[in-house]
Amino acid sequence: MGEFKDSQKQITPHYQGHRARLRQKFRKNGADTFPDYELLEMLLFRAIPRRDTKPIAKELIAKFGSFADVINAPEARLKDIDGIGEAVITELKIVKASALRLMQGELAKKPIISSWQAMLKYCVAAMAHEQREQFRIIFLDKRNQVIADEVQAEGTVDHTPVYVREVVKRSLEVGATAIILVHNHPSGDPTPSRADISMTKEIMGALEKINILVHDHIIVGRDGHASLKQLKLI
Repeated sequence: MGEFKDSQKQITPHYQGHRARLRQKFRKNGADTFPDYELLEMLLFRAIPRRDTKPIAKELIAKFGSFADVINAPEARLKDIDGIGEAVITELKIVKASALRLMQGELAKKPIISSWQAMLKYCVAAMAHEQREQFRIIFLDKRNQVIADEVQAEGTVDHTPVYVREVVKRSLEVGATAIILVHNHPSGDPTPSRADISMTKEIMGALEKINILVHDHIIVGRDGHASLKQLKLI
């Protein structure tokens, strides 16, 4: 029996003890003490139960650059890495969805004007890493609190079709008194184009006739964000 126990100890994967120590460290010290690869390593524990996740986590960080970049990485590129399958991709999507849901919850609690920076952070987190252009509208009530937050259209890498009549229709349907327009530039550069400015003014003109205000049009990209209002373009 003694030999059998010794055999059991020898075949116990080395990473099992490491996982326990890492979890203990997390509970004791919190996430701030963890480099990106260690936090990612822990995230992969459930998706990859029978393999050392440290090399995979380090490879992901080396390939994409940061924890946030890994979470937002395209599925096709993630699958290029050995050990990354549907289970890992699902875990990464859950983390992103959870983070966005928390941010949405914070925005819903108070007027958007008093939580403008939180709104910007949410828009960047939701859209800056998307590979295609998305056009989002944040609908507000008379207290400037969020009624709805919806992606209205998705396009190509450099264009999203936006129909003014659909913006007007949806604004009326949800009972909005003001809106914020948001879209992303997959190129990374948030600089507004002439088409962005023209489209914004067209929407503003249509909504003005029914007393709905456009607070701003925010453009986000990996290199930052831009406000058409702050740039005095609208």
